[in-house]
Amino acid sequence: MKVDVRKSLTVVFISAWLCGVAAGGLAGRIGLALKSPVRKDYAIHILEADSETVVYSYNANQPMIPASNMKLVTTAAALVYLGADFEYTTRVGLCEDTLVVIGSGDPLLGDERINEKYGRDSNWVLDAVAEALQHRGIQEINDVIVDSTVFDDERVHPSWAAKDLNRWFACEVCGINYNDNCIKVTTNNLDGTVQVWVEPPTSFVRIVNEIKAISTGKSGVGAYRNATPNKITLRGKCRGTEGMDVAIEKPAAFLGYILAEHLLRAGISTRGRLMERAFDRDRPFDELVTFTTPITDVLHRSNKNSLNLASEALLKTIAAHDGPDAKGGSWDRGAERITQYLSQLGVPMEEFAIDDGSGLSRENRLSANSLTTVLLDMYESDDWPLFRDSLSVGGVDGTIDEQFQSPRYRGKVLAKTGTIAGVKSLSGVCLTNRGPYLFSILSNRYSLSPDRVYSVAEAIIDEYAADDDQDSEIPN
Repeated sequence: MKVDVRKSLTVVFISAWLCGVAAGGLAGRIGLALKSPVRKDYAIHILEADSETVVYSYNANQPMIPASNMKLVTTAAALVYLGADFEYTTRVGLCEDTLVVIGSGDPLLGDERINEKYGRDSNWVLDAVAEALQHRGIQEINDVIVDSTVFDDERVHPSWAAKDLNRWFACEVCGINYNDNCIKVTTNNLDGTVQVWVEPPTSFVRIVNEIKAISTGKSGVGAYRNATPNKITLRGKCRGTEGMDVAIEKPAAFLGYILAEHLLRAGISTRGRLMERAFDRDRPFDELVTFTTPITDVLHRSNKNSLNLASEALLKTIAAHDGPDAKGGSWDRGAERITQYLSQLGVPMEEFAIDDGSGLSRENRLSANSLTTVLLDMYESDDWPLFRDSLSVGGVDGTIDEQFQSPRYRGKVLAKTGTIAGVKSLSGVCLTNRGPYLFSILSNRYSLSPDRVYSVAEAIIDEYAADDDQDSEIPN
């Protein structure tokens, strides 16, 4: 971890607005890229990574809503506090005739993209438990205990909008997470009757179908909660096939319930209760199977795919691992640890405010300077290759796979995007022919359109392209 990198930064240029006249250098290119924003609520900070020289700065010390650029700070802090070799470990075992699941906060257990990455079946976790019991010749278990106490029981952040809580990006955060804490709901209009399918199939969630079948007109279906947990009402109009991910409530109980359902289908009955509580570690625990997820996968899902659950779990994990028993990870303590990390880097307290780990909260504040300071800390650490590879690659993958498609830019912008209402952000590294440049672009109150934000990154590459090889690809 670096201490006060700002002391070594040499500011060589501060941009001024170009009133319709193109000036030379990077400032001129950026001025042309931005044109004339309606508002001045934006910030840009760019520095040459190897020399730590600031080459462009506008409003760089102004704290702004970062949206998902918050994930860069959370994932960097997680690497600093947990280490690159950290793994989430979920343990499943027996205490006499009781099945016990002990969670570690793993946000990717049963995650669809991770399953695809490793060639796993969607039910591989459930199958592994069933096979382990069958191997022991066990045909019946009593209770099921799910222990999610690695995190506290505040599963919904108080700053998140209530209207979003049934959406995948605002799912609950728990010490046991499964299938991104969502169900996939598919509806289909079959000859005037709307049918509904749920994956994974479970009676843990009750679906109320109030969808109207239509043959013409605009089709659209929504899922709505009410006061009864996991009772979901579907409303709207359906002309063909509609699909959506719907966040469930009580994720630990969700896994315990569908595990019991899966075991029953495999010929193993359960005759007791499902209990969500701490498991007494002094009691015997006969381990059946262990599931591990490396931090590298969590970083990728957080930064490359912007999975909010991944970054929120990281924040609560660094909180939990600050205590002797590695339990009770909370948003408040996680925010304190991230605050400590930024302060140790020399970022002034007035330049940031930490509320959650993903950037979904509109109470977060980060300056462009704080983001480039974090990027520089990662760049100068042994973890840079791992951190760099977690970023989206322009024109290639992640949330900027459709941007920077031109051969001039493709593969040269590695960055994290951020988007919530009125906010657009992009921070990362441009791999230019003259070396890497770290950058942060923050736009609030609709001051910059997404295209203009992306154009700033292109301006960096254009400015530092070699004169004799401007269109060459730089490997990442």
